Amino acid sequence: MTKQLLLAYLLIGSAAAARAADEQPICADRPGKATPTCTVPPGMIQVESGLADWSRDSSGGVRTDGLDIGGTAVKFGFGDRLHLELDLPAYVDIRKGPAGLGDSALALKYRLTEASAPVQFAVRPFVKIPTAKHSLGNGKVEGGIALLADSSFGKSSVGWGIAPEVDVAADGDGSGYHVATAAAASVGVPVSRRITVSGEVWGAWDFDPAGTVRQYSIDGAAAYLISKDVQLDAGANFGLNRNTPDLELYTGISFRF
Repeated sequence: MTKQLLLAYLLIGSAAAARAADEQPICADRPGKATPTCTVPPGMIQVESGLADWSRDSSGGVRTDGLDIGGTAVKFGFGDRLHLELDLPAYVDIRKGPAGLGDSALALKYRLTEASAPVQFAVRPFVKIPTAKHSLGNGKVEGGIALLADSSFGKSSVGWGIAPEVDVAADGDGSGYHVATAAAASVGVPVSRRITVSGEVWGAWDFDPAGTVRQYSIDGAAAYLISKDVQLDAGANFGLNRNTPDLELYTGISFRF
């Protein structure tokens, strides 16, 4: 009986996933920083990988180039509102500095609203796992939660999204923890059936006892649907103050099965 129930669950889950995949194209968290409210269809696996992420920062007369390769999120859908996520570390290479694997993370996303709601809301709690060596990370467990919202402008196909976030971050001297916050606001415009372009503004505030660090950027990105289950993306982020990398360029791929 147990085997029969398990088989029935798998068949129902597969059928639901197939229907969801037929109805909606893949919806990935990338590109951009304003995470959408959508979740992975039930019974499906979705992989979102950063093929390359290059950044340049010039501060105090010192130029630093960094390259992240292969940072990947693996997601599994449960029901029509929830997915679990494992963020695998990227290979990080800082020019004239350390290189190696970065930190990992565990997260889930739960959509709070019905699919028919005019404005969608979701929550995304996460915890960082300190897998990076000390020269690339702080060796501390950290975490946070983001409240996500998105919709469209009236009856148009132009969409908007916001993603405020509150984190618990380790103090720079390793003596304790403090609050950090971030927020992103984006607008996405479909220019064809397969291509969507987006722009966003982003800010982050790290209230370390040693001194608050503020970061701001204005970003642009594009996504191209190869099929309903495969998406390519690319983007550019432009730092607006000295604490933010001057320029970041990235590209990636997302697919589900």
